[in-house]
Amino acid sequence: MSQHTPREDAVPPPRTTPRRALIATTGTALLGTALTGATALPATAVSAPPGPAPYPPPGAGLPATAQRPGRELRELLARIDEERVERTVRALASFGTRHTLSSQDDPRRGIGAARDWLFGELKRYAAVSGGRMSVRLQSFVQEPGPRIPEPTRITNVVATLRGTTDPGRVHVVSGHYDSRASDPMDAVSDAPGADDDASGVAVVLELARVFARARPAATLVFAAVAGEEQGLYGAAHMAAAFKAAGVDVQSMFTNDIVGSPVAEDGTEDPFAVRLFAEGVPSSETPAEAAVRRSVGGENDSPSRQLARFVRDVAENEATGMRVRVIHRRDRYLRGGDHIPFLERGFPAARFTEPAENYAHQHQNVRTEDGVRYGDLPDFCDHAYIARVARVNAATLWSLAHAPGTPADVRVLTGELTNATELVWRRSEESDTAGYEIVWRETSAPEWTHVVPVGNTTRHRIELSKDNVFFGVRAIGRNGLRSPVVFPLPRR
Repeated sequence: MSQHTPREDAVPPPRTTPRRALIATTGTALLGTALTGATALPATAVSAPPGPAPYPPPGAGLPATAQRPGRELRELLARIDEERVERTVRALASFGTRHTLSSQDDPRRGIGAARDWLFGELKRYAAVSGGRMSVRLQSFVQEPGPRIPEPTRITNVVATLRGTTDPGRVHVVSGHYDSRASDPMDAVSDAPGADDDASGVAVVLELARVFARARPAATLVFAAVAGEEQGLYGAAHMAAAFKAAGVDVQSMFTNDIVGSPVAEDGTEDPFAVRLFAEGVPSSETPAEAAVRRSVGGENDSPSRQLARFVRDVAENEATGMRVRVIHRRDRYLRGGDHIPFLERGFPAARFTEPAENYAHQHQNVRTEDGVRYGDLPDFCDHAYIARVARVNAATLWSLAHAPGTPADVRVLTGELTNATELVWRRSEESDTAGYEIVWRETSAPEWTHVVPVGNTTRHRIELSKDNVFFGVRAIGRNGLRSPVVFPLPRR
């Protein structure tokens, strides 16, 4: 396998570099190996930018379940480095094309060169983890399909940081490193893929770097997947492997097109990111879905609870971001790598920029003096990508250090009463200190009330189950809360 090693003293090309020259430049002139080991920035480095408040002030407009970031999380967020993010985007774009059907053996151009570079970067990050992080190439042969004309080897690059006390509980974050031109079957033309999706891969790599020295309780998986543009193949293989192995994947996030807050009309929302989360789970049988609809749980799937959790822990002054939760599986006519996870019963959601600029995506336009390429690094806002990375980091850190979600949560419906009785199974984690019941009006999008109930597995509350929605979440001895679980009925 050929190894693509950029020069150690290289720097990103200046922003005045002609667009065509950016594509022609290979990765050897873009990214050095001296990128690891940066000194942590002071916590104030990620405080609110000047000007109008880009996020609600603490406690304003946030749900009752919101959790404030502590010192350790703030220090981790401060280590996320905008310059490293930019260099990753530029390095990936420099491979010319990363089309799934492009060369797997050329050391400078094509998806194989990008794969080898990603593998090398993640191996360097893992080297400082004290053996807790491992990196592997997850390869398989994809048989022909609508956008796969012949059997094709597809490879995911996966770094796994094993949890210290609860390694069986797994959280996954991904971006896809393949790219495409205007024609999805064109594996030859330049397809720099800066926004779609070098930006998402840059988030994943930066998360892997800053988490490599951490000791999360749960296991974290950082994945750069391939085959997305041809049919979500890399993510589907990964999700199927987790399912077949019985892995307890409690969350999965894909970062896909997170490179710019500027829309086609020039409007921008630099302190917001969208999070797409489906309602009735894709994996539920018709009978299970009917039960959920019968109790009004269409807005309370595990993925919707996961999205609420993201707002709880990542919408604050430490990230400087608002999280706009979209109650849809994904955008119209589009799909992302979270979908194969949803289809296999794993809670999953998609981060994407506030308003895509379609003029910058996959556009290979022939002009009199050559070809104009749309998805270039200079169209990305690398400070924005770093802020999206902080949203991801706050979410992963909080999920990994909080207890797992309560299991087998039920609302008892065998009696006609104006009170409500909830039951659940005790968490297996030894550091679970107790539980909380949350509730809201049926018309409210967010939880509005929190009721501590102690370290028990059963609680009666003097509110009618007919009138409000309930949920249960676990509390760790460190004070962190798990995502909420919506109870289904038990007679």
